[in-house]
Amino acid sequence: MIFRQLYDATSSTYTYLLADDESREALLIDPVFGQAQRDLALLQELELNLKLVVDTHAHADHVTAAWLLKQKAGCEIASAKVIGAEHVDRPLEEGDTFGVGSVRLRVLSTPGHTDGCMSYVLEDDSMVFTGDALLIRGCGRSDFQQGSAKRLFESITKKLFALPDTCLVYPAHDYNGRTVSSIGEEKAFNARAGGGANERDFVEYMNAMRLPHPKLIDEAVPANMRSGCPEDGKLPPEPEWADIRVTYAGVPEIDADWLERNFDDVTVLDVRLPEEAEDSPVTRELVDLHIPLDELRDRLEEVPKDKPVVTLCRSGRRSALAVKILEEADYERVASLSRGLQQLSQV
Repeated sequence: MIFRQLYDATSSTYTYLLADDESREALLIDPVFGQAQRDLALLQELELNLKLVVDTHAHADHVTAAWLLKQKAGCEIASAKVIGAEHVDRPLEEGDTFGVGSVRLRVLSTPGHTDGCMSYVLEDDSMVFTGDALLIRGCGRSDFQQGSAKRLFESITKKLFALPDTCLVYPAHDYNGRTVSSIGEEKAFNARAGGGANERDFVEYMNAMRLPHPKLIDEAVPANMRSGCPEDGKLPPEPEWADIRVTYAGVPEIDADWLERNFDDVTVLDVRLPEEAEDSPVTRELVDLHIPLDELRDRLEEVPKDKPVVTLCRSGRRSALAVKILEEADYERVASLSRGLQQLSQV
């Protein structure tokens, strides 16, 4: 199995990528709308085909990317049937199973944070994706969205704590940089439900928390009831000046075919050393400007803004940094030539 744990710093949300390494089919758990480009880039770089996106619950702190990924990748959407969200292809209930290829998960209904909370357990009980029901040394709040401290205690102690102690716990959030726990650890050390706590201990703890109202709840919950579809039903705008592909590293790139067709409409900036440029006559007619990478910050005034800028080097590594330098200097239309002159020489 291919497994990746991805992170959104704005909402402290974990997104999980699981894929079958033979069929190359993949699923995502709890994708974030603002990180869809990142997730699609990773899927492309790993040569994976996204078949399913799954939410653990209707989030109050971020908008899901489920609908957006469905438009981009043609995948299906799954979430709890009780939520009743729009655009869902696979409404899930307790005991259902789903997955891709040999990667199979079963559904546990774990309400209490919200009434539509689900946890997803890998077929061999080695991993559980707990959403907000069980966090590392904590749990989701229970004071809004049909929350119930009593039901959450039952979900944690009767369902999640019934899993093997060795089962790894992957939550939807962590606000302290922790990435993974285990059922055994949480049974022993969870600050709210572990260490022999009973229902009264837990309920009194939860009722006394007095947490602030989630900042994005008024925006996030209605959007998540549409599986992340914007109110106008339109896809977010994309760059119009080029066929941009953003890498998992966050670098906007164009390929050689596009550059070949659009030389006259862009400024081509070569960031190699002078001796490298002199040794590659094939590029002399293609390049508008030579500025070595280590001089670029001091010579930004030489780079015009009337056209988009395409940076290039031998491999695309240095030109990627050149893009970042230009973006920091408020150049809005800029991209790196993917794989650099290695790709250009093959066209």
